[in-house]
Amino acid sequence: MMGTAELRNSERELQQFQLRIGVAGIAMLVAFGSLLGRFFFLQVLQHDHYRSKAEDNRISIVPITPNRGLIIDRSGVVVARNYSGYTLEIFPRRVRSVEATIDELSELIEITPRDRARYKRLTVETRNPESLPIRTRLSDEDYAKFAALPFRYEGVKNKARLFRQYPYGDVGSHVIGYMGRINKDDQAALESEGVDANYRGTDYIGKSGVEATYERELHGTTGFEQVEIDAAGRGIRTLSHTAAVSGHNVVLTLDMRLQRVAENAFGQRRGALVAIEPGTGAVLALVSKPGFDLNLFVDGIDPQAWTELNNSPDRPLNNRAIAGVYPPGSTFKPFMALAALELGKRTPRSTINDPGYFVFGDRRFRDSKPGGHGVVDLHKSIVVSSDTYYYMLANDMGIDAIAGFMKQLGLGQPTGIDLQGEAAGVLPSPEWKMKRFRRPEQQRWYPGETISIGIGQGYNAYTPIQLAQAMATVAANGAMYRPRVVGHIENPRTRERRSFEPELSSQVPLKREWVEFVKRAMAGVNKEGTGARAFARAEYTSGGKTGTAQVIAIKQGEKYDEAKVAERHRDHSLFIAFAPVDNPIIALAVVVENGGFGARAAAPISRTVLDYYLVGKLPQGLQEPTPEHEVEGDRESD
Repeated sequence: MMGTAELRNSERELQQFQLRIGVAGIAMLVAFGSLLGRFFFLQVLQHDHYRSKAEDNRISIVPITPNRGLIIDRSGVVVARNYSGYTLEIFPRRVRSVEATIDELSELIEITPRDRARYKRLTVETRNPESLPIRTRLSDEDYAKFAALPFRYEGVKNKARLFRQYPYGDVGSHVIGYMGRINKDDQAALESEGVDANYRGTDYIGKSGVEATYERELHGTTGFEQVEIDAAGRGIRTLSHTAAVSGHNVVLTLDMRLQRVAENAFGQRRGALVAIEPGTGAVLALVSKPGFDLNLFVDGIDPQAWTELNNSPDRPLNNRAIAGVYPPGSTFKPFMALAALELGKRTPRSTINDPGYFVFGDRRFRDSKPGGHGVVDLHKSIVVSSDTYYYMLANDMGIDAIAGFMKQLGLGQPTGIDLQGEAAGVLPSPEWKMKRFRRPEQQRWYPGETISIGIGQGYNAYTPIQLAQAMATVAANGAMYRPRVVGHIENPRTRERRSFEPELSSQVPLKREWVEFVKRAMAGVNKEGTGARAFARAEYTSGGKTGTAQVIAIKQGEKYDEAKVAERHRDHSLFIAFAPVDNPIIALAVVVENGGFGARAAAPISRTVLDYYLVGKLPQGLQEPTPEHEVEGDRESD
């Protein structure tokens, strides 16, 4: 019995063992089958993919940043150029602690609180940065210190790159514009335009002015190198090289010397000036005061300087020439006179008796001259700047006729200048008021509101460039050209030029007889009228019109006393002009914020600009240096 039981147990154990062996064999076959299948998948089916990845690990694609194009004025003076230098860059993904790394570096070379603050701001603004500079424009000594011990600082490298330089500092700052580090918004815009690949390796991009508007022309085409690297990521040899293509040079219509003369004429006053060539629309000078030193932005402006610029009550970053809106004051009157002649509301002989006021309903609109100007015809109304004449004229014309005519001259609408940030201004009309206000009683246009429109007050609000364009259009007998600050694009290698031909925006249908009449009246302003003192003994003939625009309203019955008004609440000073009278080659508009009477502040600035442009006369104490000397002089004055 026991022998039979033992035999059965042995048979069962053998069966179980054989079963286990079978299961293990099957498992091994499955495992080896899976392994062979995986080998087949990797080595055969995915061969090309993994070969490419291995090649990527062996070969690094290094972008070559192109040289940025120069910005040059119409005379060949370079106003934005490049120079090479070294930065000390931290690669955030390769260091354990950025703060600890910076502390270690500060023991080797000087790192200021300003450097730390700028680095911190860049980490917030920059999208997925590969590296960020902790020090820029290293001296030879600092470069040598780090170059001797690079192995001690993992994730830190010296990096050579081109820096932008603006030799004239703050002169022409709003036209030239500045560059800044590519931030998240810039990167998103580049990606949406499909040009982000061309910005690999590029840290900076145009942010304002010509630097921004002509960014694509200035940037150039990024080149690439295929570099074979070792396991440590060090380059062994260059396999292929595609050279970068330098950006094109941008040649301005501006005369930098004229620009400098105009800006110096303002002194410390706030305001704007735009000078245009009537027959082409070329902008000869575009001033917005105060300006700012463009070089502050070259290696990333520090937070303190940025805060000071942003919070300054003088608003230096605001381009007043194209974005500032001002009541035109009496500079509006020549355009009103031309409208009256064109629409048949007045003739050159139409006269009024100016008692010094105009009564409309229960309101008395006062003239700037107590007692009035006596008998005034259309010519005299411009020369002596009779408010009463234009109160009556506005009432006779009506707001629809005024708005319709002024729109033809480009007032209250963007000029289309090739700079970003242009404002539209306000050309008042019943339609505009309906859109502007919400309450029904505010949306209604009242006849009394038209009266102030006639002297350039009320809702009137235009940019200096609109006033300059309107003046240029009259000077050119109705030909309105789109203003431009860039004349042509130049290939620096072939010297081939792509010029921008004058672009005629419209031909305003003006009768030559009426245009000549208004021009002669404006010439009278500078000979015997409100501009006579500023243009005394001028060596050329010119036409002009002074303007004084209220900043704050004066209650009826009160008299404006400048001495009792806070400086920033005082009237603006304006002047429009063209010259020479017989064949105008320049037209301009000037606004001096809180400058008072137009004849006192804005007219002398216009005289200074015209003296230099027409006869080469420089203001006393201002010498005309060579461009190289001018750079040094500007640096010293800053």
